[in-house]
Amino acid sequence: MEISNPCFSVLSNYEVMESLKTLKDTKKKYGLRNLATITYETLQFLEDSPCKQQSRETIHAFLTEVKALNCKLTTTECLMMVNDPPTSALHIQLLIEDSEERLTEDQVNELLQIVAKHFPNAPSENN
Repeated sequence: MEISNPCFSVLSNYEVMESLKTLKDTKKKYGLRNLATITYETLQFLEDSPCKQQSRETIHAFLTEVKALNCKLTTTECLMMVNDPPTSALHIQLLIEDSEERLTEDQVNELLQIVAKHFPNAPSENN
């Protein structure tokens, strides 16, 4: 296998969902029956996740505010918060490594407020 492009980027669930919708809507059929099945099942999963309520604008605004908060979160941690918006301090502890040492209680509360502001339809922990 040859690497054609050494640059890479991580995709959010929203971006994957949009790409699969585009792939599904194309008229070209590649002769891969399994591709249609995988696309359908993945879309079914993503349609039941928080990414269905997201948009490029809300994700960008969320990431901008989180960056301004100056929590020094990694790209992966930010991506996990976009894909699975935290609804409690415990949820943040599960998503962010060593959050007890890296974040103050005020920063955790601010993160939760930012999540609630940009992803208001995120499932609550009581559901």
